[in-house]
Amino acid sequence: MKIVMAIIKPFKLEEVRDALTSIGVHGLTVTEVKGYGRQKGHTEIYRGAEYAVSFLPKLKIEVAVASDLVGNVVDTIAAAARTGQIGDGKIFVLPLEKAVRIRTGETDADAL
Repeated sequence: MKIVMAIIKPFKLEEVRDALTSIGVHGLTVTEVKGYGRQKGHTEIYRGAEYAVSFLPKLKIEVAVASDLVGNVVDTIAAAARTGQIGDGKIFVLPLEKAVRIRTGETDADAL
């Protein structure tokens, strides 16, 4: 089992969710986060004054999947979240040692 964690632009959430649902992924967790990458933010002009925006708003999506689905999930997220612009985000894949569904007590792959 693996956890696929993706940092994406907020307006791409619905596209990513719909794409994941279409390949059979039925659950995900979304968290609002802020951060920056190589560009270290950007500058904006508001009422004639220039402001440095260091931390940009993003969404973190976490999906727990069986190991054999990881490649498909990563490809699906990348395709749905891509705009071709700077700041599209990143995808990380982490090992998942154990999963337990609290309501039923199911464990590991059955809990996903």
